[in-house]
Amino acid sequence: MSMSCFHCQEPVPNGISLFVNINEKAQPMCCVGCQAVAQTIVDNGLTQYYQVRTEPANKGQSLIPEQLQKKKLLDEEVLQSEFIYQTDQYKEAILTVDGISCAACAWLIEMQISKLAGVIDISVNATSQRATVKWHDDTVILSDILIAIEHIGYHALPFKANDAEIQNKKHSKIFIKRLGISGILMMQVMMIAIGLYFGAFADMAEHNKVYLRWTSFLLTLPIVSYGAFPFYTGAINAIKAKRLSMDVPVSIAIILAFSASGWATISQQGEVYFESVSMFTFLLLIGKFLEFRARSRAAQVSANLLKLMPMTATKLINNTQQENASEEQLIAAKQLVKGDSVIVKPGEVVPADGIIISGQSQLNEAMLSGEQRPISKTEQDKVFAGTINGDGNLIVKVDQPSSQSFLSQLIRLSEHSQAHKPKLAKFSDKVAQYFVAIILVTAIGTALYWHQHLPEEAFWITLSVLVATCPCALSLATPTALTCATTRLNREGIMTKSAHVMETMPQVNCFAFDKTGTLTTGEFSIAEVTLSDFSLSNGLNEDKVLAIAAALEAHSEHPIAKPFTKHRDFTINAHQVEVISGQGVLGNINEQTYRIGKPNWLLSEQEGHHYKEYSCVLVKVVENNHSQVIASFKLVDEIRDDADKVIEQLNKSATTMLLSGDSQIACDKIKQTIPLHSAQGGLTASDKMEIIQAKQAKEHLVVMTGDGVNDSPVFGAAHVSIAMGCGADIAKSGADVILLNNKLTSILTLAKVAKKTRKIIFQNYLWAFGYNAIVLPLAVCGFITPYMAVIGMSASSILVITNSLRLLKR
Repeated sequence: MSMSCFHCQEPVPNGISLFVNINEKAQPMCCVGCQAVAQTIVDNGLTQYYQVRTEPANKGQSLIPEQLQKKKLLDEEVLQSEFIYQTDQYKEAILTVDGISCAACAWLIEMQISKLAGVIDISVNATSQRATVKWHDDTVILSDILIAIEHIGYHALPFKANDAEIQNKKHSKIFIKRLGISGILMMQVMMIAIGLYFGAFADMAEHNKVYLRWTSFLLTLPIVSYGAFPFYTGAINAIKAKRLSMDVPVSIAIILAFSASGWATISQQGEVYFESVSMFTFLLLIGKFLEFRARSRAAQVSANLLKLMPMTATKLINNTQQENASEEQLIAAKQLVKGDSVIVKPGEVVPADGIIISGQSQLNEAMLSGEQRPISKTEQDKVFAGTINGDGNLIVKVDQPSSQSFLSQLIRLSEHSQAHKPKLAKFSDKVAQYFVAIILVTAIGTALYWHQHLPEEAFWITLSVLVATCPCALSLATPTALTCATTRLNREGIMTKSAHVMETMPQVNCFAFDKTGTLTTGEFSIAEVTLSDFSLSNGLNEDKVLAIAAALEAHSEHPIAKPFTKHRDFTINAHQVEVISGQGVLGNINEQTYRIGKPNWLLSEQEGHHYKEYSCVLVKVVENNHSQVIASFKLVDEIRDDADKVIEQLNKSATTMLLSGDSQIACDKIKQTIPLHSAQGGLTASDKMEIIQAKQAKEHLVVMTGDGVNDSPVFGAAHVSIAMGCGADIAKSGADVILLNNKLTSILTLAKVAKKTRKIIFQNYLWAFGYNAIVLPLAVCGFITPYMAVIGMSASSILVITNSLRLLKR
């Protein structure tokens, strides 16, 4: 019976006997990496980690000298200026930490790093997978912190927050401060007002009542100045833009009511309505804050370009003392210029766009294409920044600096597409223009009429019109519903970043999907193992064949090699191994020569045709260098379990199509399994955009779902864009919706909640307009006092909020 590694929970391979004494019990380990990490945890008295964790730990990896060198490069001041905040006392950096799977991981990192001398503070957010670290640079340096994190099984890189995220955090703090000050002061003003209105101070001397009025005035002043400031700026900006917004009557009502109450306090004549102004401002501020929060969700999943672009590059410098000799120098990738030569080793990320001048390899361009299948590259072929080198050494001549790389152009294309999103009619914006205009015209007309007939009441009647009919409920109708819907979706693992999603989804009649990582899992698996007659006659079973294949593939970094890893038997080892880039691997096992790779590389044309449907074959070299097939393997990119159900449901009311950069054959296979209406392969980002735009020209509302960076510009062209949570960060940045749970069924949940949200918003508008239709004539006729107007306005707002809260229910 095979054991599982106590640290990472993976099976312990045959022939491995490693243990760590944890809580007085010897626990099995699958490799020296896990053994080292577990021993570090034990040595530091942190074994509680294993009791509180909810997910298996990451597989430990030992640092090699080159990795240490790259970490040291991050200590350069020039590079640190990009991502470090520095004061006279300390340095502070935000790190992106890969591999955090639960709160216990965050706890472990905090406990371990806080023990480093010189570290002032570290806090780890398990949700966003980021750590904020403060340290004294004269005691400990950044590379030491990164290496310490690496030693306990996690990988950290500096995170450079974009300007939008920084601004969102700043605005959020200001909003909370406004809400806090306005809410606290409003409660004080209301306490005084309730006493006055209900006769608690009936026997009070007149000068004491004047004192309370002045107290209310002073308490209200910060509310109408600091608290209501966003409404004033919104109104001024709207007027500058020659349009009317809901901030205009709101600002007029606040200023008039406060000014009138202030004048009544100074002159000691008339009524004061400080409590009305305070409550009015506070309620509207809540609505404003909810709207802001709905828009700023994007900050939680901001793009991390450091994951796409390498920070370092190995530059080749000619040695003048030796002809045709070059020295390797590790530099910052952003310092590369056109004409530089760099060496890209197996597994490394290409640091800049360029041409291969020496070597051949297979590159994973999933960062650009979204497809996992590697592409063979040789001399004079173009390579792109952000792509991952496979199993060969490459020397690349840089032909584009990072600012002009293909990836940078793709980002700019994405931004351009988003700037030209389809203009869907927004009901609230259109109606608000006319509604606000009607309120202002009506208020002016009311003021003129009553000034002629009853001058002493004209101001208060006009104020009642502005307050009673102020579009408070109208302004809350959409953002409160959207916020409640957003909260509900967040519980389901769905992150919405754009308010228009709820409005658009119920009208969608076309759903487009990427293939790899969206309809499929993006990870290869062994679907079929076929043993040859030769292997059966020699007593080889499937387990033995897979172990031999795994021993050879262990020396390859090719994505197709990964599915064999779990079949590794460490009692079987390959020697004299040679990796042939883009073809396969050969080596000796027990003094016998084996090869695994593409059928057309290992077999004759006639034999290769027989195995053309197989991904790779394993052969044994027998007499006269003749190859005898032992087994053939079919590898597949697994289709998501819920893909069939989702497409079936969507087909009932919409068109479904597959748009992929993968081959047409692969797309046709998907279509045979999932009931898609159409499947198109071999597409570039531009091709996908053209197809979506063609659909839109035929009055289709299109949803695009994907996970690759190349989907980002396509996202901008679609009416609604959905990114898988496991996809590239930049794709998530450009998407309207992110499926954090990676479940396609979330699309159905999103559509259901969107329909309910539209219904709720319609009900909110119906009430808001119905209320105003009733109260406007009464206010104009002078039957409603400002106090009654505020109560009615507040009741209307509370009703709208309560109705929106129904969205939180399942």
